Amino acid sequence: MAKKKVFKKKRIHIVPKECFFCKGKNNPNYAEVSDLQKFITDRGKILGRVRTGICAKHQRKLTVAIKHARHLALVPFVGRG
Repeated sequence: MAKKKVFKKKRIHIVPKECFFCKGKNNPNYAEVSDLQKFITDRGKILGRVRTGICAKHQRKLTVAIKHARHLALVPFVGRG
């Protein structure tokens, strides 16, 4: 018997067209926890550029800022779960 293929529906994410930091003309800072929380999942993972719409330059700076904030215990390493 031939197996039947099951197709899953792709989830559509609405991604902003402009970079959050380019639009505000600022850089990611480890001390601004409220801005950093927008780019972290509830499990504590850093979201990628495809999901957030951030340019490559600011994505690199954002990851360093999040890791710095984690080291200073401003942002948790693992989210509550």
